[in-house]
Amino acid sequence: MKILLTNDDGVDAPGLAALAHAVSAALGDAAEIIVVAPDRGRSECGHSVTTSRPLKLAHVREDWVAIDGTPVDCVRAALGSIVADADMVISGINAGANLGVDLLVSGTFAAAREAAIAGIAAMAVSHYRRPDVPATWDHVPQWLESTIAEFAEARCKIADSGRAPLWNVNLPAIDPDSPPPPRVRCPIDPSPIARVVRSAGESLHFESDFHSRPRKVGFDVEHCFSGRMTISEVSPHPP
Repeated sequence: MKILLTNDDGVDAPGLAALAHAVSAALGDAAEIIVVAPDRGRSECGHSVTTSRPLKLAHVREDWVAIDGTPVDCVRAALGSIVADADMVISGINAGANLGVDLLVSGTFAAAREAAIAGIAAMAVSHYRRPDVPATWDHVPQWLESTIAEFAEARCKIADSGRAPLWNVNLPAIDPDSPPPPRVRCPIDPSPIARVVRSAGESLHFESDFHSRPRKVGFDVEHCFSGRMTISEVSPHPP
């Protein structure tokens, strides 16, 4: 099984390395991992693409490629030539949650969505962070192992239907030494994020309290903020 990994934090991000370890731990020798990721951080770029110039490609190491473009550029380049026969795409692990309406601006999710639009099973993975919880990565393979294995199984079951699954997964901000958190399948929270606009002369600045954002009971924001791993199945197409 050829698995394409990408992200929006850049090819050198520790979350991407943690994802590679997690896939190897979950699938072992059954997984051939190929990484195609942005050469630097591209957070909050949404589903943007580069069409005004050629993209530069650099081989970081064996099966690891960096591209000077967006996460969606990386997926298009990978599926178009580098690993055109990819069986699955996993994007992440983002350093910070991608929940609710955040999906509209998330480069992490956009990369997975691009793959699903192309008919490839895809999953976006993010890790909620709080200032009072250590932002480590060593625990991630243990926490994600069963979810990655389950997604690989789901991909095989759905393959014959012609419908590519698209999952959005978020790990909670709890003690990294804890056992894997409880997993819950839930919908995406549609609640808008309240923002305050600060103006100074001709400049504007948006401020918001991410940790106190509005949330609906039973949706992904509330579950993740309460210490659960959320799994949301999302359509790649507009309603």
